Amino acid sequence: MGVREREWYYTDAPDLLKFAAKKRLPRERSRVSSQEPQAIPAVTIPRAEHSISRANISENALKVLYRLKNAGFEGHLVGGSVRDLLLGREPKDFDVATSARPEEVEALFRNCRLIGRRFRLAHVRFGDEIIEVATFRASGAPDNDEAAQLAHDESGRILRDNIYGTLEEDAVRRDFTVNALYYDIRDFSVKDFVGGLPDLRAGVLRLIGDARTRYREDPVRMLRAVRFAVKLGFKMHPGTDAPMSEYGPLLADIPPARMFEEILKLFLYGFGLQAFEALRHYGLFAQLFPRTETALTTEEQSFPHVFIAKALASTDSRVQQDMPVTPAFLFAALLWEPTRLASQQLEAQGIHPAEALRRAAHEVVSEQISRVALPRRFATPMVEIYQLQPRFLQRQGKRPQRLLSHPRFRAAYDFLVLRAQAGEVDQELADWWTQLQADGSAPEVPALDGTEPRRRRRRRRRGGRGRAGVEQGPA
Repeated sequence: MGVREREWYYTDAPDLLKFAAKKRLPRERSRVSSQEPQAIPAVTIPRAEHSISRANISENALKVLYRLKNAGFEGHLVGGSVRDLLLGREPKDFDVATSARPEEVEALFRNCRLIGRRFRLAHVRFGDEIIEVATFRASGAPDNDEAAQLAHDESGRILRDNIYGTLEEDAVRRDFTVNALYYDIRDFSVKDFVGGLPDLRAGVLRLIGDARTRYREDPVRMLRAVRFAVKLGFKMHPGTDAPMSEYGPLLADIPPARMFEEILKLFLYGFGLQAFEALRHYGLFAQLFPRTETALTTEEQSFPHVFIAKALASTDSRVQQDMPVTPAFLFAALLWEPTRLASQQLEAQGIHPAEALRRAAHEVVSEQISRVALPRRFATPMVEIYQLQPRFLQRQGKRPQRLLSHPRFRAAYDFLVLRAQAGEVDQELADWWTQLQADGSAPEVPALDGTEPRRRRRRRRRGGRGRAGVEQGPA
């Protein structure tokens, strides 16, 4: 069954709706507003009434599921893979939930490694593919219960959560209803404990449980809500998006390294421009890039907003065409305007433009990494992209050819093109460099005052035959 056929099957899904009605599952179910999320009567969709086929599941994920089953454990495909398969999409990865403890999973697979402290997980590696296996987790327990291994900080954020439980308990501990659907390898059915199937059909993204409590437990859920909403084209449930503006400052307590990973998921998966607009709408972008947000509030002639939008649109286009993208270019676009403004202030103090730009970039990056980590392998190329921008103005002599041979030339040139499109620099400058790359030649560069460029003066020789001939010629 093709992608379009599967999508049509699930969207209309008359048999599925009849089955849900028979189970008395309403289209819109009010959620319990208590602090602990509650499961609803389980709905099981048999294989004949859903569109998931093992032919569309990773062979390695099936190996993990079958080995868990044969060892006497429960094994379910869960999360985004089940959601995407029901929507007729190709999953990016496959996660497994099981009744086996992490140590028991490790004992079953020689190619397994246990990771994490906050959430203990098993990673089963098959070449380049990793199947993440998580043990069923239960609801909360007293903070002083060391055996339960649960810990919160003063704001309610979960610091450690390795309380193991049942399948039903695991479902209500997940973040969104559409991510809490389980594919059971034993009978190939789909299980729903939180009303995820009706939400999936209606295109609604809804947190499980009380949104304020869930955001306090893990503020990154706000970023995940934005990401899933724009990725899936879903509408957020009012109870899910209402607290975001109030709880956005909690993101300041998240480790910068974790925030870096979330930024990549938001901006480098083909929907970065939509994510950017949504983050600004909910006031979350200011928590991630405070200096950039400040610059956006004082934009002139739509710059830098237009510049960032064009940079993200270009990145989205490259992702959709399976072209390479790099975090260095992304962060260069997001941090350019605060860097440029800081550089101008240093220049006003009499510092050379190149040195001012270098110092400004260092200042902005040093401040930014307190919110979102930027590894050196990306920060260094980003600064080089900045430092090459003034060199594009140097179009006399052999300087253009030397710049063409620079290892960061292509990224810096693409950055220049975006600046021209946004109106920050003259389009003629970008066109000149485009022509130079196309045929190795470019038109004569006019002087800054509009007159013809000065010809280079030929140096006089000091002494030598020429001068001697003149001085000793006939009278």
